[in-house]
Amino acid sequence: MTDRSATLARAAALRARFQGEGAEVVETPILQPAGALLDLYGEDIRGRAYVTADALRGEQMLRPDFTVPVVQMHMARGGSPARYTYSGEVFRRQEQDEDRANEYIQVGYEIFGGDDPAAADAEVFALIAEALSEFGLRAATGDMGLLLAAVRGLKTTERRKAALLRHVWRPRRFRSLLDRFSGRVPMTPARKALLAAEDPLAGAGPEIGCRSRAEVLDRIAALRADAEAPPIPGHVIEALDELLSVRETAPFALEHLRDVAVDLPAIQPALDRMAARIEALAARGVDVERLDFEASYGRTSMEYYDGFVFGFYAETRPDLPPIATGGRYDALTRQLGQGRAIPAVGGVLRPGLMQQLAGEGAP
Repeated sequence: MTDRSATLARAAALRARFQGEGAEVVETPILQPAGALLDLYGEDIRGRAYVTADALRGEQMLRPDFTVPVVQMHMARGGSPARYTYSGEVFRRQEQDEDRANEYIQVGYEIFGGDDPAAADAEVFALIAEALSEFGLRAATGDMGLLLAAVRGLKTTERRKAALLRHVWRPRRFRSLLDRFSGRVPMTPARKALLAAEDPLAGAGPEIGCRSRAEVLDRIAALRADAEAPPIPGHVIEALDELLSVRETAPFALEHLRDVAVDLPAIQPALDRMAARIEALAARGVDVERLDFEASYGRTSMEYYDGFVFGFYAETRPDLPPIATGGRYDALTRQLGQGRAIPAVGGVLRPGLMQQLAGEGAP
């Protein structure tokens, strides 16, 4: 059996496993409309998608992932509770590592709807963990909902919160914004002079570039308003730093985060969901006492995740990407459902990497 046929056989077995859990097999076209869909993937995937143009259909892309088109399909159906599974090729450019495949098979399992999100999170995680049990992988978990809730609960301007939320998935930019909004980094003399000027564009020379004069003036007005806003208090910045530094087993992480919630009370509902998830995972047979939780996990992956996130890694092969990843993406259903949202969680596996580990005699 060739490597490809073995991978396809493993993919079919995974899909059959998920069918056995009540999932409907679905397919999505390899060629997807780019446009708004591409914006949903986040900076990393946007930069690696294969994009082309069609005279009739406009900008198109080779499918970089299944979740977004599956969500679009499900919301178009009406959004009733459902489970789906799928398998097929996805395509992503690999500009920094020529050894990584730019075309590979992906198998997924998605749950839409239901009145117990914690149980759905646990179901997806546990089923994928069981499918990978022969390989002895390390599972990493996190919860994007914690940081998103913390930012939304800040006592600062809506403009600042919007900027922070936009850059949650870009840690360096997020850090620089926090430093500026807290006053830790003073305003440069040039910016201070610009904002203080009665006519900031006086003597600016000819207008060039893509922004109009009105847009530039609007930006300067926004910077002036931001400069007048009070700084985010130091103890709140320290609490955010403490939240992002949490890296412990799940139960200890929960207790640590409850202490952080004293200064960031907006995260309490997310902590209640985390507690319910830990309980649901334990009921599914997951050893939560040894399950790693990293509060920063997921900040450089798909930007549509807004809750529980996870990944499975081969510690003996740090050169490999995650063998499986997944998470909760309720907000994505709202974006693709034109304001109508439903709970949704799912995960994907890479049978090609599983086959590679099997060939190496992984435990």
